[in-house]
Amino acid sequence: MSEENKEEKKEEVVELDEEIKTENDGIKISDDVVAVIAGVAVSEVPGVSGMAGGFAGGISEVFSGKKNLAKGIKADITENTVKLDVNIIVEYGSRIPDVAFEIQNRVKKAVESMTGLKVQEVNVHVQGVNTDTATAEKSNDEE
Repeated sequence: MSEENKEEKKEEVVELDEEIKTENDGIKISDDVVAVIAGVAVSEVPGVSGMAGGFAGGISEVFSGKKNLAKGIKADITENTVKLDVNIIVEYGSRIPDVAFEIQNRVKKAVESMTGLKVQEVNVHVQGVNTDTATAEKSNDEE
């Protein structure tokens, strides 16, 4: 092999490394994608009755006929970190600190494993308590 061929191969290797680095830097994950990932994780936590979304979220859900998985979740992505605000409604009888702690753990694990972003904060805001289960149990006891 001549000297020229060896130099060309070395140059090709260097060029490939540079392309890979710029390719990874160009990946942008949308806030909505992170919100949906967090929403799925929250929906699996026992004690969560539902998500507390705004008025606009409820209207869009009615008209589209689809369940909005990002409802009640606000994601703020900066560089490689994520801050999440989760608005929930808990079931009556659930211990709120335990539910909130479980949400924080599951959301952090899901978002970090799927996106590679570092979760800096998961703020859980309890917007209400669903008492439908409590009234149903009370009426069953009376019968």
